[in-house]
Amino acid sequence: MKTSTDLGLNRTGIGTSPLQSKELIQGAQSATPSATGTEQGLAEVRIAYAHEANPVGTLPPPPSLKGMAKTALQALKGQKPTVLLDKLGERAAFERTGTRLYEGLISKFDAYGTWEGGPTRADLARIHREELAHFGLVVQAIERLGADPTVMTPSADIAAVASMGLVQVISDPRTSLRESLEAILIAELTDNDCWENLVKLTRAAGQDEIADAFAKALAEERVHLVNVRAWVAAGVGREAHLKLEAEPAQPVQP
Repeated sequence: MKTSTDLGLNRTGIGTSPLQSKELIQGAQSATPSATGTEQGLAEVRIAYAHEANPVGTLPPPPSLKGMAKTALQALKGQKPTVLLDKLGERAAFERTGTRLYEGLISKFDAYGTWEGGPTRADLARIHREELAHFGLVVQAIERLGADPTVMTPSADIAAVASMGLVQVISDPRTSLRESLEAILIAELTDNDCWENLVKLTRAAGQDEIADAFAKALAEERVHLVNVRAWVAAGVGREAHLKLEAEPAQPVQP
């Protein structure tokens, strides 16, 4: 199977056309800038825009009287429950996207197969189920706190924009399973840190039962990260005809 690292007709570098590249450099050096200004001027404009801009979004009031009572009670205690609800919304959005990313990885597996030290189809299907379960876990926590799990919170909006590139990589029919796993590695690194913070946040907010459930999800996410790292290392090493050192993948229970 031909891979993206095989030699081909890649003409993006100027070294493939030394005569025209010389003319291009000369043209760029002699051209008049399209606008006046400096890097400092650009920074000042960005700062001015930042001062004038509204936040990415806000959170609506809880949809129920029970939820409003919980919010008011926490506010009286000096907490800001909207921060917790914002991060819960972020996690729900990210886990929902994660399930779709792993669906894409399963399709890549079916198209290209795997390699020695790479994932099995059962491995990917198991992680997909766990990502979906984590989404359900967060939805339940939001509802338990009297909030609306369908709200696109500010942090959820930001996470969705940040993960757009990952969706595009895995959805691209030209990318291999190994390349797609490198994209999901970015998601797993983010997921681990965000789950860790969410466990701390719910614990500090006095939501110990929710925090305990989230700690179990974090433990599963750590296994995901170890395995994806090992699969990527094995895949890159296979293409380079080298053996790369990595923490061994952990068994995925059925």
